[in-house]
Amino acid sequence: MTVPNGVPDRMLTRIGGLLRQAESTDNAHEAEAFLAAAQRLATRSSIDLAVARAHVRGRERRPAPVQRVIPIGAVGKKGLRTYVQLFVAIAHANDVRCDVARTSTQVYAYGFDADIDTCEALYASLLIQMVRASDHYIKSGAYRSATVEKVVDEQRWGRTVRRRVQAPVAAVTARLNFQMAFAARVGRRLAVVKQEVETAAVAPSETAAGTALALRDKEIELVDFYAKTSEARGTWRGPQVSAGHSAAARRAGDRAGKAARLGNSPELGAPRGELTQREDAE
Repeated sequence: MTVPNGVPDRMLTRIGGLLRQAESTDNAHEAEAFLAAAQRLATRSSIDLAVARAHVRGRERRPAPVQRVIPIGAVGKKGLRTYVQLFVAIAHANDVRCDVARTSTQVYAYGFDADIDTCEALYASLLIQMVRASDHYIKSGAYRSATVEKVVDEQRWGRTVRRRVQAPVAAVTARLNFQMAFAARVGRRLAVVKQEVETAAVAPSETAAGTALALRDKEIELVDFYAKTSEARGTWRGPQVSAGHSAAARRAGDRAGKAARLGNSPELGAPRGELTQREDAE
């Protein structure tokens, strides 16, 4: 059985098994190895489907890009912009374009069903890991030793004077900075894995030319679909932390988002099971 125009169920199960292993281990090296293996498998599957699409005859039903709404969270929930950042970073590494709702409560994903399925699976797993890691950071109290620069207005001699001051970092500021750095690092690492797999797929061989052409055709088809379908008036510029910048929290988030190396891992077949989102309230 397969998902319509998408990844075979068994492929999603294999990816899900790897993600489940990443979630359940406290070893950063193992978690990164499982994550890299999941992205590697997802990219190979996407390439195989692109090549298959290129061979579908005109009279047959040819898979086409679609738009899908991805729920992120309820209106007013804290941290939604960093959640969006995480999804967009994953999407960028899996040939999916995104528009973001003004409230950051949902993302409009544009791509082939298979690629969007992969993004949703990766996001469900990585969101849990990101929230868990930021929880540990906040609970450790490490953020309390840092300060953040703020601009304050003071009244002097009847006029307003603006000056910069150092203030303690609030937990919500530390959490948001941590998650921003986590999402950015994860996005870069997934992009590296994707590039490695695609480079290997188009390396000189008997089938390389056809694979490269199929990937290029897929990209053009997606660009055309996005241009015709998207109603976005601008480009999402990522989350902004109005409360301030915490270098210490970002360094901690970056460390949590990366591992010492990208390793290989056996592809596990265990079912992923239901993943739930933990609340990120302060």
